[in-house]
Amino acid sequence: MSDPAESAVKKKDPLLPVDDDARRLAKDLLRRARHGALATLDPADGMPLATRTALATDMDGAPVFLTSTLSTHTQALLADARCSLLVGEPGKGDPLAHPRLTISGRARRIAGPDAGGDPARERLKRRYLARHPKAELYVDFADFGFWRLEIQRASLNGGFGRAYGMAPADVLSDMGGLEALMDFEGGAVAHMNEDHADAVALYARAFCQAEAGPWRLAGLDPEGLDLVFGDRVERLWFDTPLTSPQEMRPRLVQLAKDARAALGIA
Repeated sequence: MSDPAESAVKKKDPLLPVDDDARRLAKDLLRRARHGALATLDPADGMPLATRTALATDMDGAPVFLTSTLSTHTQALLADARCSLLVGEPGKGDPLAHPRLTISGRARRIAGPDAGGDPARERLKRRYLARHPKAELYVDFADFGFWRLEIQRASLNGGFGRAYGMAPADVLSDMGGLEALMDFEGGAVAHMNEDHADAVALYARAFCQAEAGPWRLAGLDPEGLDLVFGDRVERLWFDTPLTSPQEMRPRLVQLAKDARAALGIA
């Protein structure tokens, strides 16, 4: 007669070992997401509360969202910062066959000017508005504020039979030694969009197989670039991550050269 305890040990673990492909998929889902399902705990009765929220990411990939104090989920986060976020577009066919990522952690409120101001706010505001320009109408209203989700764990489902349990380091970009990029980014993005819009469009066509259009650079980070065109978001991943902030400018120049070569443009 089999030992139940031994059978339990032998039971197959449904989670696969996390590898580089899984990490890239998880990061890609997070970087591309324009919205997600945010789950909080209703302060009235503690019941789960799921709402849709528009998203952007900080430079390291942590989700950023903007909420009004009038919304129920803001009141929920003020009472209990624990939350989770689901991202991933279902696409055609069976929605369960498409990849999705759930991240869990605590939402950190970013102080606005009326509360002394958080140095990160302007960076998050810039990155958020690059994805959601219509939010310019209300982003500075007194009752609106930014939140950054500090990830504690993540769960990736890459489709049937492809489940992974992940740590924060699996879904975030390592910013160690690259903090200067945060100061560099705003000017670099504006410069590329104002003076090198043709290069940004080439990036989208050559490396993201995107159609021609007025693509804009929404953000940059040690592992790649975020490109936007209306509601479209594309992610350009570098072959290798940056090891110093000084590598960004030559990397952008080389990408433009490589894009022209790939498209057969002199």
